[in-house]
Amino acid sequence: MAAFLSLFASGLHADTLKATLVETGQVLTVLDMPQGATWCVLWNHSVQGFEVSDCYANRDGTMVLVRSHLPDFAAGLDHIPGRGRQISDGQGGYWIEDIDEAVPRNAYIMRPGAGHVDHRINTAETEVSLSALAPRARVRISLTGTDQP
Repeated sequence: MAAFLSLFASGLHADTLKATLVETGQVLTVLDMPQGATWCVLWNHSVQGFEVSDCYANRDGTMVLVRSHLPDFAAGLDHIPGRGRQISDGQGGYWIEDIDEAVPRNAYIMRPGAGHVDHRINTAETEVSLSALAPRARVRISLTGTDQP
């Protein structure tokens, strides 16, 4: 009985990362994102073309922005003093480490760029192109428990 309760309890804490269309609620992707798991939202800078990333973690059911990689101080990219710490990536760009900011309500809305911008969710196991699924549409990225909407 204790083993059953343990398995049941662990299932209650299984979380998922969902991408849905804001206007219709259509689910674009659902990814298992158990506690401690990490993922990044990657995209190619619209002017310079290099890859930019914002990386998150599931910390006890909370979506937390952990770090960002910015290969250049190009248009729209910068480090805000007091928000994490900037370190060199050794290739002319930089990481902003230790941001550690909880995302309000475990969700945010973005508009994936079309074409070469290619916004995508990247995990250790998979990569999903939001730009291919919903270019220029309003997409909600959310971390939810299996028993939550």
